[in-house]
Amino acid sequence: MVTPIQHHIDGKLVVGKSGRMSPVFNPATGEQSGEINLANMAQVNEAISAAKKAFPAWGNTTPLRRARILNKFLRIAEDRSAELAACITAEHGKILSDAMGEVQRGLEVVEFATGAPQLLKTEFTENVGTRVDSYSLRQPLGVVAGITPFNFPAMVPMWMFPIALAAGNCFILKPSERDPSASLLIAKWLEEAGLPKGVFNVVIGDKEAVDAILLCPDIAAVSFVGSTPIARYIYETGTRTGKRVQALGGAKNHMIIMPDADMDQAVDALMGAAYGSAGERCMAISVAVPVGKKTADTLIAKLEPKIRALKVAPGTDTEAEMGPLVTRQHFDKVKGYINEGVKEGAKLVVDGRGLKLQGYEGGYFLGGSLFDNVTTDMKIYKEEIFGPVLSVVRVDDYNTAAKMINDHEFGNGTAIFTRDGDAAREFAHQIQVGMVGINVPIPVPMAFHSFGGWKASLFGDHHMHGPEGLRFYTKLKTVTSRWPTGIRAGADFVMPTMT
Repeated sequence: MVTPIQHHIDGKLVVGKSGRMSPVFNPATGEQSGEINLANMAQVNEAISAAKKAFPAWGNTTPLRRARILNKFLRIAEDRSAELAACITAEHGKILSDAMGEVQRGLEVVEFATGAPQLLKTEFTENVGTRVDSYSLRQPLGVVAGITPFNFPAMVPMWMFPIALAAGNCFILKPSERDPSASLLIAKWLEEAGLPKGVFNVVIGDKEAVDAILLCPDIAAVSFVGSTPIARYIYETGTRTGKRVQALGGAKNHMIIMPDADMDQAVDALMGAAYGSAGERCMAISVAVPVGKKTADTLIAKLEPKIRALKVAPGTDTEAEMGPLVTRQHFDKVKGYINEGVKEGAKLVVDGRGLKLQGYEGGYFLGGSLFDNVTTDMKIYKEEIFGPVLSVVRVDDYNTAAKMINDHEFGNGTAIFTRDGDAAREFAHQIQVGMVGINVPIPVPMAFHSFGGWKASLFGDHHMHGPEGLRFYTKLKTVTSRWPTGIRAGADFVMPTMT
């Protein structure tokens, strides 16, 4: 049965008006499960108008009241996390335990945002001049928007809207049309928690909806996570129309394995980081860089049997370690990269292209693949594959490995596995990457720190969530005040000073 998927605008579920239908599929079976009548520009503007109308009251709501609503939403979402995880698995395909992990990491940001009364405290200085006081305020921007990707349909929205709402903004969410239902559950639960109508809206659309957000003068800021070409477009278009923009793009995350590393620990880390969520993570490790021939040979020998033994199955299978890719188009794209790697001369140690699951022949399943002897001029090295494909690039020394990472256009995440504190410290300080792991393969910061890469992995000056998120969703105002005391000194035509 194909379920119609609607939009959430001004507290109501509404049918799309574009007449352009977009299907939603179950990745495990390849069968269509839902259908969206996409939002057109006029409908996005309706959502923006609803948010604009709701903003004065919400912006003037006390931070404590806003925090209490978010706290109630947190409790609702925790109690029903299994429902949200099942929704993610049904449309994205990731295994249920991974979906539960996604929900948990998202709710950590909600928990951080419930500290709004403390987070929004600012500074006060008495007597900056004679009987003159100065203090700062952090005030909401107004109506802000989030454009989120398919790979984390719950977590990435929760990187954005909790802090935006805590700060007093109203929010427009444009989720991926491939797996939008998690966003609609979130909208429902927010209103159940007491969020006023119009403060949080969900519009599901394609480029027309994106452009409506980017071009509307009533949108003050846009957050985005996706590929680098789209991130660049979002940033350039949004800033050109006067918006504040944070646009997170693509990645090619390397993991250096030093000769002194605990090899079993490194191999286990690579298995989870490369093949978890079928490699559809912007923080997935897609390049392993063993230092020295012996290290490389040992790494390959230990990885190969583990990859061949990967349990690939529908995400609802409790024994599954990896589920299907999200769509047929993405399956074909990733398979094309494997074909290209073979053509370019890399050694395909494990080939996941021939995987077939009985009873799920229509699903988008690809087994884990492993390339050895990959070189930096190959397409499979330079471009983000976003699938269960790990490339091994052999190097002779640490300096070559570090230079290779620094030379890559992306700078999202990276890791080193070593027992050497000097090497680890040098790596953390010199590497030109935004998030660094030392014996940690996926260094995604906790909610009270901020997430973001460098170079072509981030456009804009602010990282997401944590302190950076709060700064992004607020504007700073500084007030300098003096009250009449009966003293008159006459007009002063020079720059004010403390004297």
